[in-house]
Amino acid sequence: MNALLVYPEFPATFWSFKHALKFVGKKSSFPPLGLLTVAAMLPEDWQLKLVDMNVRRLRQKDVEAADIVMISAMTVQQESTEHVIKLAKSLGKTVIAGGPLFTCEPEKFPEVDHLILNEGELTLAPFLKDFTAGCAQRIYAEGSRYPELAETPVPRWDLVRVNDYASLSIQFSRGCPFNCDFCNVTALLGHRPRLKSVSQIISELDAIYASRWRGSVFFVDDNFIGNKRMLKRELLPALIEWQQDKTGIPFYTEASINLADDEGLMDMMAHAGFDTVFIGLETPSEEGLADCNKKQNVGRDLVACVHKIQRHGLQVQGGFIVGFDSDNENIFQRQIDFIQHSGIVMAMVGILQAPVGTALYERMKEEGRLLGNSLGNNTKAVSNFVTKMHPEKLRDGYRNLFKGLYLPKPYYKRVKTFLSNYKAPVVTQPLDYIKFRAFLRSCVRLGVLGRERFQYWKLLAWVIFRRRALLPLAVNLAIVGHHFRKVYEKDAATG
Repeated sequence: MNALLVYPEFPATFWSFKHALKFVGKKSSFPPLGLLTVAAMLPEDWQLKLVDMNVRRLRQKDVEAADIVMISAMTVQQESTEHVIKLAKSLGKTVIAGGPLFTCEPEKFPEVDHLILNEGELTLAPFLKDFTAGCAQRIYAEGSRYPELAETPVPRWDLVRVNDYASLSIQFSRGCPFNCDFCNVTALLGHRPRLKSVSQIISELDAIYASRWRGSVFFVDDNFIGNKRMLKRELLPALIEWQQDKTGIPFYTEASINLADDEGLMDMMAHAGFDTVFIGLETPSEEGLADCNKKQNVGRDLVACVHKIQRHGLQVQGGFIVGFDSDNENIFQRQIDFIQHSGIVMAMVGILQAPVGTALYERMKEEGRLLGNSLGNNTKAVSNFVTKMHPEKLRDGYRNLFKGLYLPKPYYKRVKTFLSNYKAPVVTQPLDYIKFRAFLRSCVRLGVLGRERFQYWKLLAWVIFRRRALLPLAVNLAIVGHHFRKVYEKDAATG
């Protein structure tokens, strides 16, 4: 059986880092971890080929050579996914699909021959058994229970060129103990964090290291600290030990703001190699936090929490939202002030969306405010439901919010605020050719040709004299700032 595994293309979004990748000579930010894991679950006698369309285009001859085409995708990849399905069906191929896009909206894809929904550990094996016997059903779904992760295999890294990517990925847990009403994580993966064993994680890291990868590794957990006890007692000590004879592999992940409550945990994460965490901060408005059931953020001095995490050697990337029912026209300036004061350089700000399967989606549907399904890209200046704020005011406010954050002057000021407060990471990487090339390209693209050239050189001079050890980080932040401006300029302008 010749199986073609296809990962559709992402549009240019916050997480794509499309405009920054050119500086470092990479083709995509992250590999298709889910598809690589599924590949490891397929029969050993199958011949597998994987095409990540974020790295290279899908050719007709790739599809022609395959017996079956297997697709995994997220909602934001829908447009590219539809093109892949159309091509495969036009060539008479059997199409098998799974992943969040198909699990959330299976009715959108009647042309797909077999839908493998929910988590592959439960639904893939029954499908393969029936498929081999020639009696496969169209839909395999298991929404009543969640699998433990003890049998989840090491991803098939041999199916991709790791050096095409800016970062590789690994997953420790699935599920989140919180229940934010705009987030579909708990609907897809449950409330109880399910964990891999320490030995599984070390095996995966060993496989990544054996591939000669020496860059950063993203723990893709939706809330890495969902089980603090396990982290502190088992995983983090093992990661600290694993780092001892390595050349320095930086980790980053996603967590909730209550990370700031545990200084011991932050210190252990830093010593294990973590230098960045993405946190859903959403809004400085207590009313807005109540609107979205963000209980873990309520009643806190969020700026103080962010600064505390930064001082422990963890850069905070932040998710922010406008468009809550309680938001009025001053929310845009409040967001700007909060983000600037906190020194959150990478601030993903979007208009509130109601994804399928969330409490917010159901509430908007009941209230007759739903306009359609979310496209999964919250940098578009539109919502998929009728907001309490007038749409024009919301769009104009969002565009002004972008200007207040990502034009060169406020952006570079925020970088300096962050670097002033940030404790240098414990695990560091040596200067290599890729970093040096990125620096030279930034000197030309940003320092000579860019409209931010004054701010660029001013920042670098300040860093050299005040925080010299953070110079590579400062250059990197200058580069990603260029990406953010490109994304927000395009999406905020077009809606």
